[in-house]
Amino acid sequence: MKITNPTQQAAVTTADKVFQQMQHAIVEGEIAAGSKISEPELAKRYQISRSTLREALNRLEKCHLIERKANVGSRVVTCTIEGLLELYITREALEGMACRQAAKNMSDEEILHMQDMLKIHAQTQDLKDGVAYYQEEGNLDFHYKVILGSHNKQLIELICGQLYHLVRMYRCQFGMHSPRASRAFDEHANIIQAIADRDGELAEMLMRRHIAASRKNIENKIAQEIAHKEQANIVLIKS
Repeated sequence: MKITNPTQQAAVTTADKVFQQMQHAIVEGEIAAGSKISEPELAKRYQISRSTLREALNRLEKCHLIERKANVGSRVVTCTIEGLLELYITREALEGMACRQAAKNMSDEEILHMQDMLKIHAQTQDLKDGVAYYQEEGNLDFHYKVILGSHNKQLIELICGQLYHLVRMYRCQFGMHSPRASRAFDEHANIIQAIADRDGELAEMLMRRHIAASRKNIENKIAQEIAHKEQANIVLIKS
């Protein structure tokens, strides 16, 4: 059964095209996080009507990339530590379930494609050096492929349709460098093996542990940065 992928629908209307252009610009930081949305400015920039722009903005709001408040207007979401951690907790539950479904529903051909994808990842220099594990958007993104492999329309819409680009935005804003790079790759390999073995319970557990470990790594990194800043302030005061 072919599942519609919300992240790869062809741009047909002008609103589709503007939505995709703005989505990319926000995720990559070209439109700054927290910046105010000026409808007259954007309508002029993209040479479109205000009604067409509002249609694109409605879709960006659905993807959680912009937020609207009464009497305040629209802003690009701000990447906060709290928001990042909440997002990881949500991913842990949803992607764990997607992994269980993938073990049941993913075809043998899809599994082979994922194993080939991991071989491509293994050749990247940053991963070989153990400093970062960067994955291109879409078909070269391990998590993205697992979600599609679940063949569950609701999970695909929730994760790919509503949360995927917000996750990408956080990755771009907070950086991809991590001391967990090599370990994260090994965890991916173990997850796909569990899927290949059709062991849904194990696949879900491994995915949840994988995302939880990434969240804990972020929490430790934040705690270290806070401690470093506090120590620097103490030194500054004493001097």
